[in-house]
Amino acid sequence: MISERLLQFLWQMQYYNREALCIESGEPLQIIQPGFINSNQGPDFLNARIKIDGTEWVGHVELHTRSSLWEAHGHEEDSNYQNVILHVVWEHDGGLATIPLLILENRVPKWILHRYEEWMSTRHSIPCHSFLNDVAHLVWTSWKDRLLVERLLRKSSLLCIWLEETRGNWEEAFWWLIARNFGIKVNEEAFEELARTLPLNTLTRHKSQLLQLEAILLGQGGLLEKKFLETYPNHLQREYRFYQAKYGLQPIRQSLHFLRMRPGNFPTIRLAQLAALIHRSTHLFSKIKEAEQLGDVKAMLELEASQYWQRHYVFDDLAEYKIKKLGKEMVSNLLINSIIPSLFTYGHLHHEEQFMRRAIDWLRLLEPEHNATLKIWDSVKVEAENAFDSQALLELKVHYCDKKRCLDCAIGNSHFKRTPNSGF
Repeated sequence: MISERLLQFLWQMQYYNREALCIESGEPLQIIQPGFINSNQGPDFLNARIKIDGTEWVGHVELHTRSSLWEAHGHEEDSNYQNVILHVVWEHDGGLATIPLLILENRVPKWILHRYEEWMSTRHSIPCHSFLNDVAHLVWTSWKDRLLVERLLRKSSLLCIWLEETRGNWEEAFWWLIARNFGIKVNEEAFEELARTLPLNTLTRHKSQLLQLEAILLGQGGLLEKKFLETYPNHLQREYRFYQAKYGLQPIRQSLHFLRMRPGNFPTIRLAQLAALIHRSTHLFSKIKEAEQLGDVKAMLELEASQYWQRHYVFDDLAEYKIKKLGKEMVSNLLINSIIPSLFTYGHLHHEEQFMRRAIDWLRLLEPEHNATLKIWDSVKVEAENAFDSQALLELKVHYCDKKRCLDCAIGNSHFKRTPNSGF
């Protein structure tokens, strides 16, 4: 059965067939402009331009799998359909021919339908995997550009919601985002909740006292509730209880998780590093906006937890000496998932292209990510040269390949626009 999305695609494909078409009445038809997909109520395509028997028409196009659906849907009496100039159908099963009718059933190469069915039914995670080597470099380049922007805008949606909550306070919204990112995937929601309970103006009052910052963050995370053996955690506990009473603080409801993660990612270490970031930085987002070089931002992230954590991952448990710096992977994570999307969003919302360009340029300077999804791309000989590529490929896999949106994908389109004589 032909789906509505496939029918839309096949109508648009008619534009690329350079030979004249013929409608049911026998009059020659030429498509000048297939129109624009209508996402609202009314005809499927708006503002199309066609030429029928030498006369040019401008109006809308309605698509149905069967011609009888025009009457079944009541379009004849609907004022939204008064300007329809062409009815495009897959098969003609009767109905009144009140407007020109174009039947596609016998005009579409069978290999397109077979290939589409093959892709929709495949179990391979990349439906078009066997054809990727034939895609032109220009197609890949332009498509990755669009995918990257789509991904940045998708990431910006959460920040935009938070900006509304904070009445446009970029520093506060960015603090929520950077804290969430410090929690990595396992603890991201808990770290976000923690950040929301600690306004930046409260933390700024203690900027010069790293111990106080640690006490407040670790206390809000519910990590200072028990009795301790060592001096340092007891000191943190006393500090937290004082500021808890002063500011009316309550630890977050969510539990912080330690299981199934490397010790360097324990929430104790990440909160201590987050305290170091606050200790070193004021108006962090403003400084990021002012930074013209990626190296300047990386320098802001050269953080290490306080001395106690050089011999600890958790309280009261001595460990081998190791300075707990932000690792290279974590720095890239913060840049890719917090800093660069925020800078891009700022440029997008304020119509300042220099920030959008800078964000994209910085992605090109970062090494690509390494995860299970990108290993799938490697297996089909599509490699990411930098974080720009890896972010684009992640967007492609999750929001196109996984959802079988081959008809909305430039790679799928480039294949279907080829002729069967090209080897397909």
